[in-house]
Amino acid sequence: MIDFHTHTPAWRTASWLGGVPFGADEFVAFMDSAGIEQALVLSHDGLFDATPEANDDLAAFVGRYPRRLIGFGTVHPRRADAPAEVDRMLNRLGLRGLKLHPWLQGFSMHELALDPICEVLAQSGGILLSHDGTPPYSTGGQIAALARRHPSLPVVLGHGGLHDTWREALAATIETPNLYICICGTPPYAAREILSRAPSHKVLFGTDAGLSDRKSQDYAVARVAEIDGWGISDEQRRAMLVDNPRALLAAGR
Repeated sequence: MIDFHTHTPAWRTASWLGGVPFGADEFVAFMDSAGIEQALVLSHDGLFDATPEANDDLAAFVGRYPRRLIGFGTVHPRRADAPAEVDRMLNRLGLRGLKLHPWLQGFSMHELALDPICEVLAQSGGILLSHDGTPPYSTGGQIAALARRHPSLPVVLGHGGLHDTWREALAATIETPNLYICICGTPPYAAREILSRAPSHKVLFGTDAGLSDRKSQDYAVARVAEIDGWGISDEQRRAMLVDNPRALLAAGR
């Protein structure tokens, strides 16, 4: 399986999200224990201080296991050098996409400063993954509006709407051709509904690993095991865990 939503530790910032320090070797050991072949890894520090150094740290982390770990860096869209940093992330550091967190980073997905960033992403074959599920700045409809402005850019809802906005996230995914939905922290009843109604090729899965107080990432292992209780078909499971993320990543490059 491919885990489409994990995190590095916080190396440079004091994060209230918590998490124990760990290295790439320990993270891959967790992946092996959960049956995860590849993981998309997001910068933790970059969510609180979106600096080039945070992207450098992420690139070094995933570079330890380039066949297993895929990095998505971050920028703050209001910074004048953000488009250039996205270009550097993808074309010099070897990262595969951009993670944005409007809620933590404090911006709206409707801001026009995002347009040149998305243009660089699309031109370089990148993917945009955005936090969603926490109003007022991180809802599926807001992210879908950005995706519609950039129809050649794959855009992923990183949390499938969580508990409060999953219905909006599902509707936006159905209606927006280049919008994908990642079930990550989404309640099981919502996950089943998403899998039954969303276009079958647009559903992904993530554990949100990296935020645990244990290097073994026990809660993330439990999220993988939870899939067995969803009552979904083998075809749905394979599409979500293998075929969809593999096709999306291949299309991005």
